[in-house]
Amino acid sequence: MKFADHVCRAGLTGAIGEDDYIGIILSSLSPPAVKKLVLLFLLLIITPISLSAANYLRTDRRGSWQTADRSSAGLLPLPAQHADAVVRVFAARTVRWRGIFAVHSWIVVKEKGASRYTRYDYTAWGEPIRVDGFAPDGRWFGALPETVLAVDGDEAERVIPKIRSVVESYRFRAYGDYNAWPGPNSNTFVQATLNAVPELNAVLPPTAIGKDFPYDGWCGRTASGTGLFLSLGGYLGITIGWIEGLELNVFGGVLGVDLRRPALKFPGIGRLGMPLA
Repeated sequence: MKFADHVCRAGLTGAIGEDDYIGIILSSLSPPAVKKLVLLFLLLIITPISLSAANYLRTDRRGSWQTADRSSAGLLPLPAQHADAVVRVFAARTVRWRGIFAVHSWIVVKEKGASRYTRYDYTAWGEPIRVDGFAPDGRWFGALPETVLAVDGDEAERVIPKIRSVVESYRFRAYGDYNAWPGPNSNTFVQATLNAVPELNAVLPPTAIGKDFPYDGWCGRTASGTGLFLSLGGYLGITIGWIEGLELNVFGGVLGVDLRRPALKFPGIGRLGMPLA
């Protein structure tokens, strides 16, 4: 943490350039050690992605996106039967081969006593912020969503105004702002919204490529206030924090570990351990 904080301050004052970070770390290691670390690193990246690709080829081909199932997955109660306020974040494998690497995430809210849910997506077509374009808990072009965050009752009622405010003022909301990789994309949008409500202690899964896109600076404290991050344009980076865990961002994919909710994080296959919600 102190090393990362020092490097961050040095970068901001011009004492060190972005290209020097890797050199600082590798210069302290012997060549054999570097080779072993590089091989281990590549193994930890390539193996999970290969497993995810094999799973896609075996089971996850969903046919044409135009005819794919987008119906409710039954993850939300009917509003008439659930008066409490609701906040949900869902994520589902994205369309076609991109699902090997990434999920699409979105936000759903409902005020206390409201008769309907409101769903917010950030998409590549039309105006990026899409409101109620799909069923609140709908399958994402055939992919079953998972629950990333579930908050109900008074806590949900308190944070919904903050969520709506972030959505309304999100900086990348104009036509053409969406960029699938490294961002800003749907996961950048959702993570930025969660970051604006740090009391939720919520982060997206490691397969949410784009969540680490530096929408508000490439270096600093994490939104939770429990750690630090460095990001080279969303292509490479590191995050260390109690809420976020230890994460290495490699071209948008995440390799890391979560101690708070014990789990290993891998690109392609996601978390292995306790679920986020």
